[in-house]
Amino acid sequence: MTKNLIFSATYNEKDNIEELIEKINKYSSNSDIFIIDDNSPDGTGNILNELKKKNSNLDFLIRKGKLGLDTAHKYAYDYAIKNGYEKLITIDADLSHDPKEIPTFINLLDKHEFVIGSRYAKGGKCEMPLLRLFLSIIGNKIIKFILKISCSEFTTSYRGFNLLKLNNFHLKEVKSKGYSFFMESIYHLNKNNYKILEVPIFFKNRSAGKSKIPKIEIFRTLKNLLLLQFFNK
Repeated sequence: MTKNLIFSATYNEKDNIEELIEKINKYSSNSDIFIIDDNSPDGTGNILNELKKKNSNLDFLIRKGKLGLDTAHKYAYDYAIKNGYEKLITIDADLSHDPKEIPTFINLLDKHEFVIGSRYAKGGKCEMPLLRLFLSIIGNKIIKFILKISCSEFTTSYRGFNLLKLNNFHLKEVKSKGYSFFMESIYHLNKNNYKILEVPIFFKNRSAGKSKIPKIEIFRTLKNLLLLQFFNK
């Protein structure tokens, strides 16, 4: 059985999903792929059904509606454990994360429990629009300052988990919803004394489809950050 699982959550990614699957297979042909789609009205699920006919390493789940990015990642983490995978890589479906970095993640997980693709580590690059980039940089600096964790990237979903080494960690511990989920998962990993290994990546601005990040998310993240730091001791 393949020991590596690549996971992505989708919602209205019909213009990106086929290229994502192709690139994952190009750069990591010995990995399985698992997709969770929240019943995308644009027909992403129908495309996944056709792709599965041509890709024996692809499995997917179509949920009844938008149940949240956090629940999708928790489900995938549990799915990976229950199906005996040793390494789990999570990646955005909009091609902002380059699948060619997957082999680097997999190799690093031979010796490390956790790796994260970092836009802000030395060597990393970010192609987001100026205002969004500014908010992301400031937001990550605030998170680092408050949580006092030696990490420059808290909010990207491009991550790798060594499931054999993360013995006392599970994403179900994370209580925050939405994009705050990614920040809080770093908090729990650090709390359990796991090293946060940053891998510099080039984050590309999506070329197709629309961003799903609501403008209010930055305020939700700030609220959850304060709750995490001062009420989760």
